[in-house]
Amino acid sequence: RAGRATLGASLVLRAHPAELRFPSLAGDITQKGYEKKRSKLIGAYLPQPPRVDQALPQERRAPVTPSSASRYHRRRSSGSRDERYRSDVHTEAVQAALAKHKERKMAVPMPSKRRSLVVQTSMDAYTPPDTSSGSEDEGSVQGDSQGTPTSSQGSINMEHWISQAIHGSTTSTTSSSSTQSGGSGAAHRLADVMAQTHIENHSAPPDVTTYTSEHSIQVERPQGSTGSRTAPKYGNAELMETGDGVPVSSRVSAKIQQLVNTLKRPKRPPLREFFVDDFEELLEVQQPDPNQPKPEGAQMLAMRGEQLGVVTNWPPSLEAALQRWGTISPKAPCLTTMDTNGKPLYILTYGKLWTRSMKVAYSILHKLGTKQEPMVRPGDRVALVFPNNDPAAFMAAFYGCLLAEVVPVPIEVPLTRKDAGSQQIGFLLGSCGVTVALTSDACHKGLPKSPTGEIPQFKGWPKLLWFVTESKHLSKPPRDWFPHIKDANNDTAYIEYKTCKDGSVLGVTVTRTALLTHCQALTQACGYTEAETIVNVLDFKKDVGLWHGILTSVMNMMHVISIPYSLMKVNPLSWIQKVCQYKAKVACVKSRDMHWALVAHRDQRDINLSSLRMLIVADGANPWSISSCDAFLNVFQSKGLRQEVICPCASSPEALTVAIRSFSPDPIPVHWCPRSYSRLPCFLYSPHPPPLTLRVLSCLLLAIMCSVKPDGVPQLCRTDEIGELCVCAVATGTSYYGLSGMTKNTFEVFPMTSSGAPISEYPFIRTGLLGFVGPGGLVFVVGKMDGLMVVSGRRHNADDIVATALAVEPMKFVYRGRIAVFSVTVLHDERIVIVAEQRPDSTEEDSFQWMSRVLQAIDSIHQVGVYCLALVPANTLPKTPLGGIHLSETKQLFLEGSLHPCNVLMCPHTCVTNLPKPRQKQPEIGPASVMVGNLVSGKRIAQASGRDLGQIEDNDQARKFLFLSEVLQWRAQTTPDHVLYTLLNCRGAIANSLTCVQLHKRAEKIAVMLMERGHLQDGDHVALVYPPGIDLIAAFYGCLYAGCVPITVRPPHPQNIATTLPTVKMIVEVSRSACLMTTQLICKLLRSREAAAAVDVRTWPLILDTDDLPKKRPAQICKPCNPDTLAYLDFSVSTTGMLAGVKMSHAATSAFCRSIKLQCELYPSREVAICLDPYCGLGFVLWCLCSVYSGHQSILIPPSELETNPALWLLAVSQYKVRDTFCSYSVMELCTKGLGSQTESLKARGLDLSRVRTCVVVAEERPRIALTQSFSKLFKDLGLHPRAVSTSFGCRVNLAICLQGTSGPDPTTVYVDMRALRHDRVRLVERGSPHSLPLMESGKILPGVRIIIANPETKGPLGDSHLGEIWVHSAHNASGYFTIYGDESLQSDHFNSRLSFGDTQTIWARTGYLGFLRRTELTDANGERHDALYVVGALDEAMELRGMRYHPIDIETSVIRAHKSVTECAVFTWTNLLVVVVELDGSEQEALDLVPLVTNVVLEEHYLIVGVVVVVDIGVIPINSRGEKQRMHLRDGFLADQLDPIYVAYNM
Repeated sequence: RAGRATLGASLVLRAHPAELRFPSLAGDITQKGYEKKRSKLIGAYLPQPPRVDQALPQERRAPVTPSSASRYHRRRSSGSRDERYRSDVHTEAVQAALAKHKERKMAVPMPSKRRSLVVQTSMDAYTPPDTSSGSEDEGSVQGDSQGTPTSSQGSINMEHWISQAIHGSTTSTTSSSSTQSGGSGAAHRLADVMAQTHIENHSAPPDVTTYTSEHSIQVERPQGSTGSRTAPKYGNAELMETGDGVPVSSRVSAKIQQLVNTLKRPKRPPLREFFVDDFEELLEVQQPDPNQPKPEGAQMLAMRGEQLGVVTNWPPSLEAALQRWGTISPKAPCLTTMDTNGKPLYILTYGKLWTRSMKVAYSILHKLGTKQEPMVRPGDRVALVFPNNDPAAFMAAFYGCLLAEVVPVPIEVPLTRKDAGSQQIGFLLGSCGVTVALTSDACHKGLPKSPTGEIPQFKGWPKLLWFVTESKHLSKPPRDWFPHIKDANNDTAYIEYKTCKDGSVLGVTVTRTALLTHCQALTQACGYTEAETIVNVLDFKKDVGLWHGILTSVMNMMHVISIPYSLMKVNPLSWIQKVCQYKAKVACVKSRDMHWALVAHRDQRDINLSSLRMLIVADGANPWSISSCDAFLNVFQSKGLRQEVICPCASSPEALTVAIRSFSPDPIPVHWCPRSYSRLPCFLYSPHPPPLTLRVLSCLLLAIMCSVKPDGVPQLCRTDEIGELCVCAVATGTSYYGLSGMTKNTFEVFPMTSSGAPISEYPFIRTGLLGFVGPGGLVFVVGKMDGLMVVSGRRHNADDIVATALAVEPMKFVYRGRIAVFSVTVLHDERIVIVAEQRPDSTEEDSFQWMSRVLQAIDSIHQVGVYCLALVPANTLPKTPLGGIHLSETKQLFLEGSLHPCNVLMCPHTCVTNLPKPRQKQPEIGPASVMVGNLVSGKRIAQASGRDLGQIEDNDQARKFLFLSEVLQWRAQTTPDHVLYTLLNCRGAIANSLTCVQLHKRAEKIAVMLMERGHLQDGDHVALVYPPGIDLIAAFYGCLYAGCVPITVRPPHPQNIATTLPTVKMIVEVSRSACLMTTQLICKLLRSREAAAAVDVRTWPLILDTDDLPKKRPAQICKPCNPDTLAYLDFSVSTTGMLAGVKMSHAATSAFCRSIKLQCELYPSREVAICLDPYCGLGFVLWCLCSVYSGHQSILIPPSELETNPALWLLAVSQYKVRDTFCSYSVMELCTKGLGSQTESLKARGLDLSRVRTCVVVAEERPRIALTQSFSKLFKDLGLHPRAVSTSFGCRVNLAICLQGTSGPDPTTVYVDMRALRHDRVRLVERGSPHSLPLMESGKILPGVRIIIANPETKGPLGDSHLGEIWVHSAHNASGYFTIYGDESLQSDHFNSRLSFGDTQTIWARTGYLGFLRRTELTDANGERHDALYVVGALDEAMELRGMRYHPIDIETSVIRAHKSVTECAVFTWTNLLVVVVELDGSEQEALDLVPLVTNVVLEEHYLIVGVVVVVDIGVIPINSRGEKQRMHLRDGFLADQLDPIYVAYNM
């Protein structure tokens, strides 16, 4: 009975889980060896081994004897074996591995999904997993915290743990769509789990990015918090208790914390050696695993198969055999075809086959083309296109080709024009020079046709003549014509197509001699005799189906019962029924057909399989076909199936049949002790060989066989090493048609001994199969070369991984035959991807649990991490014609992001072990050595300045006035009717304009209003809440006339009061405004019901409505006593969410205006178009101040008007013949996206931009070079000069540092190495080099501005082209932050900094931006060499990850490029995890496609692992008026569960 446990002739290799649980199994392993191995295996999972074991005295252990091993065998083979349709060994190993994981508590946060994406999430449909595998009695194991014993839940078993951790978070409830709370109980459970896994305080996020050497991290449990507590409900999110008792009302942060806790467990030991990736940033080289055993056996010997027996009456060729049977016994049945009901449709006799083949041969040669120019000549290639349910027509056409001496190329029917792989078949036909395709009538009718009735040319196919081979279309050959039947020779008989790993299709040529010899060898090996019946379920166009069902059968006059795939789909038992009905001796099937029969089998009484003497399993080389064979034998043994009948065979298109389990009445039972050959698969797999059950196949006749190393020189393997099997035989393919190079590498291999001598003068053929040649002439096949994946220098076989995945509760969640495993290259290594089809009835929770168990099983058994596991809906993977998975097409879809999975689990943290080491910050060097260093390396210190204001001689009349209010009064007297401002409406018409005197008079009236109605004192603050326009300007000067300090505030958005009004209220309060001026409309809005819901409207200061002004003039206009007093406050919300107001004095304001006047050469005769928000920074200065100072006319275009008319700004620029214009990035983006397709129509409307000399983008960030370039390219046709577009740079401490003026060199662009930037270094590279990042100069430095680059930490000056913080010294610096609490330290640091050495006298303002100065070859207006300033990014925005500094925009740019559906992206960090939020422009089904792509691109380009991927709708990422992303708002929204994401993936 022990022999029965697996098939008689199968060899069992068993892995460590079994060894551990049954130490007696280990054959020759010693007691000491057992102890050592045990501690090594378990040590990885436990802080210390359980004490139970150490207590056991050594003598009490079971002695290691063979008898106990067989006892175990008996125990395993008896019992409830019949219910388990899978190979025992593998399944037990998987179960053992999963049981071991019960000890390791793994909390995997489940992804959250929007309800519309969830197929079915009813909690009722979920049944708790069966916990009967009893792990409670295995003793409790101490948990993560080394010192402190865990609470009573320490020994919760795996299922309970997983259900707690995984079903804990509800999938379907998010804050906006949580009408049904399917998981309130689940969330309590999650809270319990969280309490157990110690959530740490949010304020001190743990660093999970560095390596931890210990096996666990000690966390003190805070006093008084119990092990588990039920959390009270809170709103629509569950209230989480963090470790120190702080409630966090967010499920998201709990999940992230869970993820952090899981990731803290060390995964792989850190590797020590590196290779340089052409830079200092080092990627780790995967070192060969030191535990990987070395092969120790002797060099193998090539092995010879048995000789062909001499049979006198074997035909000299296959056509001769057909002629013989067609004339001697024409009535003998040759082939019976079935319809979809399983009824015989048609019986083809040998007589009919002979006459029909003759007709086909005659018609091909004589009826195509003309007599002088026949289309087909002997030796030409012809395509055979026949559907799978018509073997009779195929057979006649195939033999017709053989008789006509043309070469048939059987291919699949092209169903649609873009069938999976159909294009590649077209390339094959083209390369074979095929011009004629033979097909059946039904198939011809079914092909897609054009309206004229012609068959269109398929994509990538040559032009074909379609010829129907039905009898009625053929002409009878004349009496005197007879085909020339020769003996078999070396001409090509047929070409079989083969699909490679990458999807390309090759044609393998088989000669007539090889064809005949192969048939003879199969006849002898299978013991075929005349008139035997054989049932064939396989594809008859290629491989085993063709060799047995079409060729060898005719040689032996056998009767083939052909079962089409369409019948198998309807009735999976049909082949078994036909075996009984026809008393068939042989059946050719795949393991899938056996599996289907098992699933469909319900005790049919009349089944009797005793007639079968051979059941040929075509895919016997697959590791998972074994389990089907085992299970099939179990069930059908009672129905007369004998054990020795099952004959797995291994074959490949190149080598034809490589090995088949010999038909012999008494099979050789082979039992090897698993220990003695344990090294065998080591070459291929992990240190502990996986529990493979290998097939024994005897070598095919006439062949010499050996195995060689899979890569490099074909050197013979050792006896205990797995390699690629090679054969030297007559019966094989001879070449890849038309590909001599590939043919040489595959069909002309000379295996060598270790000394380098070839073992034979004859060439061998690589079979594409992996295995080894064992003792006694047996071949062991373990898999295919195509399935080989090299991960971290170690080989894994895709089929083995499929087998392991199937051993994890396969029947419940996924379809058995629908699992694809392949590898994708990410970051210099292959990563394993598993894609499976999910059953429609499985719930989210179930499938997620299955996924996490699969990951654990593969990790334990194969010692390899799975990079991505994706489940797709049933029937959505691309199929091969007979229903298998089209692997290369699946991989292509995965990489393109068009697989549309319904569940994804990525594990980059587990798999990616070759990331660069986290950077260690070096201790800073002192100033003296830095100075010496600067001198030694001859670097000049990075400083630069604009023109000196004092030196410039110009007739600037405004210079003699200290205050802007005086300049306005002077202009009202000297040029009263000169127009200063023109405001345009959305149609481009003038909505309003102001002359100097109009502005002056309006300002006077406002001043009277402030004094009389507002009773304001000199120096009081006034908030101006106006839409962009003329009122705002008048109110500003009114404040100056009254001696008040104005603050411009953006009005609340009427459609979005709830989010915009609180900001207004905050600025009014923080700025301590005594009064608020606005229009009548906004005045009503501020006091409305909606406003009252958002803020407390009773606490507004006095609100003045300026639509109704007093008619009188003020007694006097206030003149400030000192130019250093406050002129206005500039408030702005930074991208990090900080509200900062800076103080601008009168002196700074005048200096600012003068600087801009000089840089842009502004005079009263000029016109400038401004399309900016007038509330802060340079936008406000250009809108309100510059025209009054310089006297030029400003054409004002409110950016909000562009939403209704995107062309408004450009049309105005063209219409007013403007030379200088200013805009923001959001305006530029609107024009680029909105007008991209309209350039022709705009040209027709007369839009002309040829007069523009400067178009400046006003921003406080790194120039967006891609946007400015696409804008320039797009409008080049409308006359825009590419040199005109430039950017400016300002910040809080100085509102404009750089601005591209009219004179001076064009802006320059440099390319820097992005990896160097992460290390705060600048390394210039060539354009287009890998990792290059283009940086554009941020305009020219303004007159009167000095810049220096300083080290933000040491405050020391840096050299030219060194990255540091930009410091600025200028007359128009702001004089400080305006803060209520007067945070003096912050202020003094930012506005009054001094260098730590060098020039320590000058007072600088720190911008908070990183950048560098670079001296260029260009000269500026003074003839000096020009210094260009390049801004890299804000220090507050930058993210510190792995000790390096990342700028969000770089990661976002990569992510947006990853997939066409990603429209916008924002990244931020939370607890040191990188969170990527992407906006999806597409259907929600595409959401999950983005997860792997986003993870890949960030890994490849930035060496970072994404922690969380959040997919949201368009418009969710908040963007401010300047077009900058508000990443911190987004982060807060995400953590508070307010984003309503489509999908959230937590990468493991």
